[in-house]
Amino acid sequence: MAKKKTTKKETPKVNKDLEGFDIKINSFGEIVTSYDLDKINSFLDKNVDDKKLKHRDVPGKRNTERKKEEEENQ
Repeated sequence: MAKKKTTKKETPKVNKDLEGFDIKINSFGEIVTSYDLDKINSFLDKNVDDKKLKHRDVPGKRNTERKKEEEENQ
């Protein structure tokens, strides 16, 4: 008989703020997470730039400053 291979479930490398985060889909198709949704959203707000909000007017910046930043980024 052939030997059965044992599979070890490896945990992916994650940010230290999300240590222990786990996400699964149950038999009903519902997403089940080990963290509260508000905690995940606050982490994403801090660490991920929103592409949709990138070109919006930023309060307190003048148009010339904004144009210089856009030219530097291109």
